[in-house]
Amino acid sequence: MANIISIATEVPEFCHRQEDIVHFMSTVYGIDDIEKRKLTYLYKHSDIEKRYSVIDDFGLAANEWDFVPQNPAAPFPNMEERMAVYNQTAPGLSIKAIANCVSGHIVPTEITHLITVSCTGMSAPGLDLQIAEAMGLAPNIFRTSVNFMGCYAAVHGLKLAKLICDSTPNANVVVVATELCTIHFQKEYTTDNVASSLLFADGCAAVLVSNTVTSGNSLALKGFYSHVQYKGKKDMAWELSSKGFLMTLSGYIPHLVEEDINNLVYNALRYYGLGMDDITNWCIHPGGKKILDVIEKKLQLGKDALQIPRKILSEYGNMSSPTILFVLQQYMLAPPKPNTNIFGLAFGPGLTMETFIACRP
Repeated sequence: MANIISIATEVPEFCHRQEDIVHFMSTVYGIDDIEKRKLTYLYKHSDIEKRYSVIDDFGLAANEWDFVPQNPAAPFPNMEERMAVYNQTAPGLSIKAIANCVSGHIVPTEITHLITVSCTGMSAPGLDLQIAEAMGLAPNIFRTSVNFMGCYAAVHGLKLAKLICDSTPNANVVVVATELCTIHFQKEYTTDNVASSLLFADGCAAVLVSNTVTSGNSLALKGFYSHVQYKGKKDMAWELSSKGFLMTLSGYIPHLVEEDINNLVYNALRYYGLGMDDITNWCIHPGGKKILDVIEKKLQLGKDALQIPRKILSEYGNMSSPTILFVLQQYMLAPPKPNTNIFGLAFGPGLTMETFIACRP
């Protein structure tokens, strides 16, 4: 049996209010007053209050910028410079989350498997080895990485953790999802760049999945169901370039979700042997306000059903892969109730839709 024992979350030190970020963006983009009003309107209606970043520039005056050039004519950071920031900051954030996650349950040397999840930074030796060395993990630890799968990648990490626990005795699997989305900010004033700068943030979440350890808030991972909607493959994409990772984020995504969400949920529930009435909590990745609104409307959920995903969106923005774990942690921290069935759902490039069911064991 694979049980989620604990989830710990971490964010970088720099917290930026949405109203400060829009001022920063307007300055960097060099847009006129009409475009500033449009951008300000979008930010005000994003349902995001604040976001976190490893970069402090977003809340500073232009003459204090460090990562972003103060001279508008100067080139923006290239891929090497962005990856240097990732390698300097991602390990510390990950280690902090893992240490808090396993504390009180196991010691780090009892971690048998380490799964790192990220789509915002890659190198070799990578994040997994950086973590293992810094934390003194066993030199024969099983390591693997889930890379470049976007916002649904943590679900894939949980899927691997369950496979490991179901097939390996005495498994203590740690999944750590670490994303530094803000290091890939681009200065060109395009629809895709505006959408990315409006939504994305930095964050990290670690999960302990075990077939031996127990805790009062444990959740049993019961199963997974995924579906790829290929007609949306061009509407959400994430590509490498010499100037950083480039996001394609079409405004058509909420429409794709609206078209397919009923069939996806119906097929997933049928696969799990459950009905809508059996679901007590909806652990939805808050990819954006419009996506949450569409899901709430199409599934005819109660007005409070997505209260926690909306809270996470408001307080952290979209952190890509760790975000759904921030939501799941809130459900785990709630007083345990019998017959709890949590339906998890996240979206990512493809357009891929990943779901899971977690229950009170």
